Amino acid sequence: MNPVLLIITLLLFALPAGATEPAHSLLAELTRPTAPMPDRLGQPALVPPDEPLIVEEQAGPVADLFTLEELKAKTDNGVELALPDVDLPSSDIPLALNGKVEYFLYYFQTKGKPAFSRWLSRSSRYIPMMKEVFKREGLPEDLVYVAMIESGFQMHARSFANAVGPWQFMSGTGRRYSLRIDQWIDERKEPLKATVAAALYLKELSGIFNGDWYLAAAGYNAGENKILRAIDMYNTSDFWELSRGSYLKRETKEYVPKLLAAAIIAKDPAHYGFSDVAYLPPIEFDTVSIPTRTDLELTAKLAGTSYETIRELNPDLRHWCTPPNYPDFQLKVPKGTKERFEAEYARIPEDQRFTEKVLYSRYRARKKDSLKGVARRYGITPAALAELNGIDKKSRIAGLTLVVPVKQTVDFSHEGRTASRSAGAKGGFAKYYTVRKGDTLEQLARRFNTSTRLLTAWNKLKGKISLKPGLRIIIAKFTEKNGKMVPAGEKA
Repeated sequence: MNPVLLIITLLLFALPAGATEPAHSLLAELTRPTAPMPDRLGQPALVPPDEPLIVEEQAGPVADLFTLEELKAKTDNGVELALPDVDLPSSDIPLALNGKVEYFLYYFQTKGKPAFSRWLSRSSRYIPMMKEVFKREGLPEDLVYVAMIESGFQMHARSFANAVGPWQFMSGTGRRYSLRIDQWIDERKEPLKATVAAALYLKELSGIFNGDWYLAAAGYNAGENKILRAIDMYNTSDFWELSRGSYLKRETKEYVPKLLAAAIIAKDPAHYGFSDVAYLPPIEFDTVSIPTRTDLELTAKLAGTSYETIRELNPDLRHWCTPPNYPDFQLKVPKGTKERFEAEYARIPEDQRFTEKVLYSRYRARKKDSLKGVARRYGITPAALAELNGIDKKSRIAGLTLVVPVKQTVDFSHEGRTASRSAGAKGGFAKYYTVRKGDTLEQLARRFNTSTRLLTAWNKLKGKISLKPGLRIIIAKFTEKNGKMVPAGEKA
């Protein structure tokens, strides 16, 4: 090898993981640091809560600059690595070996081994359920390894691009496949529902690319339109030929090799040096119907388990309680506890199932804001607000981001509306909508099943006006009766 090229190769190989271009799908288990906040046990909690930010593990660049023998010499360090000329395991997706796949086989056995071991450990918890979903949808069961390289089977995985959950859905794609994503629930984290959504998406991709799973996987990573443009640009539908060009990002070029390498090892882990993995038991649970908002601490007590177990079984819940206005919410409880839970739950009066907690949010102070003014706005004393934020009562707050108490419940819907406690009536709630360009009162009245007269009255609109984009208006009013929210004027 040319001495200069060899030096460059060694320098590239020695770079720390963060020095190379990040790969979207290989995720490490790190949590974004945040300032200490009050905890959940009857104490204030953040709205929205701080969630784990999963940052990305590097798989390193594809080994275009050195041979497998040279790579093995650099990474062996006395470790016995499996050679790539062995028979491939049986699979219902086509497995292949080439330089790029072989590179990731070596990487997962060396530098990436700790992370891959964790992925294998968690895989046994979710793969049986995921394979059952794929089988039911008529898809290759080994597509479950897409979740392995996307998230390492972490339910709370979140990428820098805000893709969330085991299948790393962006919010738009999640909603496209009927996943509920709002202030209370994020079903991208619910393993069963997210897997069903992933199966539907992969089935759609398979149809677009005529059953070519390499192109479908690449489309899952980059979007189907990106791959279709590449096919048109290079006049070929062969993934390996497409990856030779410069149009696709490196992340997408490496996505299929990573998937194949992960599947090859996961189907025969002992052969590749993963004989001591502590596999987790498959996830098992019963589901119970929760008719009204209920504290998770209470559900844990009634099921004879811990709060942490309930949260683990229900990763889609974003708060310490089941969501409001969701009378048929299906809560997961440990397997075998359903009868006990339902019997005990029926004995709890409806008004004792949920205790309102003080919520907190963040507010960025404007130029003319004063501590006294902000405190008055949020119903707190200036001294208490200063203490909450660790500042002096005489501090200038312009530009500061303050933690403030919020005495309302927020619920974001797909329409961009919010529901908040009405200031005009005790126990009342109003649902709001932010006006968009082209909206009229007549259109909004039809969309939200109300009348222009009510919209005019609720929002104190005078005469015939043109709705200004950005204006926040009330589009419905509710009142609380017998523990339920009903439209104002209706009986519970």
